[in-house]
Amino acid sequence: MGSRLDRHNPKSKRKWPKWIAIILMVCLLATGGFLFYLYHKIGDTISVMNNPLERDNDPDRQKELDSIFKQKKAVNLLLLGVDKREDDKGRSDSMILLSLNPQTNSMLMLSIPRDTYVNIPGYGMDKINHAYAFGNAGLSVQTVEDTFDLPVHYYVKVNMEGFVQGIDALGGVTVHNDMAFSQGGADFPTGDVYLDGQKALKYIRMRKDDPRGDIGRNERQREVIKAAMSEAASFSSISKVDDILDILEENATTNLNMKRLKSLLSDYRGTRKNIKTLELKGTGKRLDKWYYMVTEEEFNRITNEFEAFMAAS
Repeated sequence: MGSRLDRHNPKSKRKWPKWIAIILMVCLLATGGFLFYLYHKIGDTISVMNNPLERDNDPDRQKELDSIFKQKKAVNLLLLGVDKREDDKGRSDSMILLSLNPQTNSMLMLSIPRDTYVNIPGYGMDKINHAYAFGNAGLSVQTVEDTFDLPVHYYVKVNMEGFVQGIDALGGVTVHNDMAFSQGGADFPTGDVYLDGQKALKYIRMRKDDPRGDIGRNERQREVIKAAMSEAASFSSISKVDDILDILEENATTNLNMKRLKSLLSDYRGTRKNIKTLELKGTGKRLDKWYYMVTEEEFNRITNEFEAFMAAS
């Protein structure tokens, strides 16, 4: 007659695989259920955010975009940070042109100073950030395309209130600050600085005390955006995604649809790992008001930089 250990071992060995299988099945169902929910949540969010431009209804344009994504060519996006006001729709407080090239797994980023003196179609020479006030995202896109002679395939517009909420939902960001300053009651020493949403907004808005003016301001904008992209890509809790999607629903619009977003998330996600920044060089000048004056040669230089980046493989 065997020992108690001998008698119970066979029974125990039969039970463990069964319990492991049950636990694994529950985990898979729970995870699958969440992913199923998340997929549909993203779809619902994009549906709410989606605000196509008039030209997006052109079948030939959609065929061209299909070809770009199929061949994994570079895609250009215009990011608009809009500061709403009580008496009007607001102005684009920040304008950033991004080019994503999956062939080189890299991204090119240009912050466009908001006072840049350009021709706004139908309105004449003015500050580039007034394009949004005159004609929403569509005119902003058209103005950037005409100014730099470059295609803008998609735009994303975010209200600055949504920017604050988004940074908070990420748990804040850390940036490296090269110049100590104070803004809106907050102090920003040199070195690595942690920013919550409100501090991040103050950080990117300061320009009066910066000897570089808009150039310094634009540099801080780029650093915060890069830090936010890094945080978003390294979520420790996937539940944060749900919070950010809710924020986007309330504060962002884009002409991206679910099909295009899926392509960007799958085929273009590696571009964030290698980000190159460009600076639009110019000088301040007062005409009827203060403008940032850029020469034709400088506009051409930026255009050539983007074209070379987009063609690289």
